[in-house]
Amino acid sequence: MHSLNILNNLHHFATAVLLAVGALLPIIDPLGGTPIYLAMTTGLTPAQRSPMARTVSANSFLLLLASNLVGAYVLDFFGLSIPAVQVAGGLVVCAIAWSLLNSPNSPPAIAGDGPPAAVTEDFGLRAFYPLTMPLTVGPGAISIALTLGANPTRGVPLVVTALGHALGILIVTASIYLCYRYADRILNKLGPTGTGVVVRLSAFILLCIGVQICWNGLHGLIIGAFPSAA
Repeated sequence: MHSLNILNNLHHFATAVLLAVGALLPIIDPLGGTPIYLAMTTGLTPAQRSPMARTVSANSFLLLLASNLVGAYVLDFFGLSIPAVQVAGGLVVCAIAWSLLNSPNSPPAIAGDGPPAAVTEDFGLRAFYPLTMPLTVGPGAISIALTLGANPTRGVPLVVTALGHALGILIVTASIYLCYRYADRILNKLGPTGTGVVVRLSAFILLCIGVQICWNGLHGLIIGAFPSAA
């Protein structure tokens, strides 16, 4: 019986890991976000971009883990709903995407041969906002992390589920680091014109994602206020 319980816990642990990776990785999409990250770090040298990528991935891990473990309790404490978070976060994503779409053409960030940008004083702040939140970990990813943490499996120790989700989040944030760390190499073969095109397309997709997140939140608020509208 004891061996059976261990096997069941291991099976659930593996399931929790795969569930976290499968749910979070597609919506975070670190490879698809690489052009946006590169555009937002224009002026940083490769030597500066490496610790920035490490900081962003660490911030993403902590943010997702906190959302998974205590996010639902924090929202309840402040009387907030997930649709409200989606609306607010979606508006921020839309604003950033719009600014990228309308930004003037500039030399590609893949060169990295110019002088270091004067970002030492706000390096940590810039790594968290906007690079970590909402560009990397947006309201959609936070909502998924909240949902995973708020729906534990019955009959399974909570610590097993939490550890499984934590490992899954770690795998996702490791992929964020790898994609951002080598963003210049990933896009290097595209050249200045190709990089500019990819950045514009990615910014437009990001704008569409922001609109969709906003709509999901508005729809949830409408359904909550008027159940008959469903």
